[in-house]
Amino acid sequence: MPRVTRGFKARRRRNRVLKLAKGFRGGRSRLYKTATEAVDRALTYAYRDRRVKKRDFRGLWITRINAGARMNDMSYSKLMGGLKKANIELDRKVLANLAILDADAFSKVVQIAKEANA
Repeated sequence: MPRVTRGFKARRRRNRVLKLAKGFRGGRSRLYKTATEAVDRALTYAYRDRRVKKRDFRGLWITRINAGARMNDMSYSKLMGGLKKANIELDRKVLANLAILDADAFSKVVQIAKEANA
C-alpha cells in the first residue's frame, strides 16, 4: 500500500513556504520544516523593522538638524522651539535635507527661529 502524500492543498502550502525561503542558505531553502521556521522569523523581523525604520530615520534627521543648528550657534531644542513659536511647520525630514543640501536656506530658517526665541 503506497503512503499518503496529502495531495494538492498540502503541496501548495509547502511550495508557498519554500518560495518565500528562496535565497536562504542551505536547508533553510530546501527542507520544509527548517524553511517554515526561517520564513516565520524573517516575516516577523520584516514586520517589526518596517516600524523600526521610521524611528531610525527620525533619529538620523534629528542628528542632522542638530549638526546644522550648532553650525549656526543654536541647539536643536531651541531651534525647534523657535520654529514652533514662529509658526513654521517644516517637518524634520525637510529640515534635515535643507541642512545638508542648502546650508544658506537652513541658516535663514535658524535666523527666523532665533528672532522668535528672542
